[in-house]
Amino acid sequence: MREIVTFDAYATLIDFELGPTTLKVLSDRLGLDNLDVDEFLDDFRVMRFQAVLEDYRPYHEILHSSLRNAMRLHGLEYRDSDGDALVEAVPAFGPFPEVPDALRALKSRYEIAIISNSDDDLIARNVENIGVEFDYVITAEQAGAYKPDRQIFEHAYQVMGVEPAQVVHTAQGWEYDHIPTRDLGLKRRVWINRYGRPGSADYQPYDELPDLSGLPKLLGC
Repeated sequence: MREIVTFDAYATLIDFELGPTTLKVLSDRLGLDNLDVDEFLDDFRVMRFQAVLEDYRPYHEILHSSLRNAMRLHGLEYRDSDGDALVEAVPAFGPFPEVPDALRALKSRYEIAIISNSDDDLIARNVENIGVEFDYVITAEQAGAYKPDRQIFEHAYQVMGVEPAQVVHTAQGWEYDHIPTRDLGLKRRVWINRYGRPGSADYQPYDELPDLSGLPKLLGC
């Protein structure tokens, strides 16, 4: 029976440096009195999550609108060029150091696929930067829905021609990936806990690794 390891892309495979990039783009306006930069970045993160819970729209639009809303909340002047700069930066992000070798090892036994909250044109270069060929790259644009909506997972399984019981899903994102997949009947779930966050007994079973380097051994490669 076919077995597929699916991956979230950003912050799981790709070093998604959106926070530092955002600060670089806005460097001329961060001297505002009483601005809490960490709080601003956290609000920007939350607003991106809230945006993907709404009706589908392209991810580049979500980056623009959530950045604009976070900046207005903190009294920062927003310019359309700010959102443009973030969108242009995303495709240049590359993989975490251990990722290419881990993926190559997994390919000796499994098909590998990406399921990502992204636009096709944005993620294409990120995949090129990894330098490993994926059997499938499935995006929110193709599914017309974002994680944590189960629609994108169900679309992926249909495209790949597999049942959930044939899938091992590997992701860093807790709210985007591990919460919605708990009851999908997956073969296995692996949490890549890069940031040392607490897990949850309520969303077991899952395996936990600090990065991708131990994944091939965990999955028998």
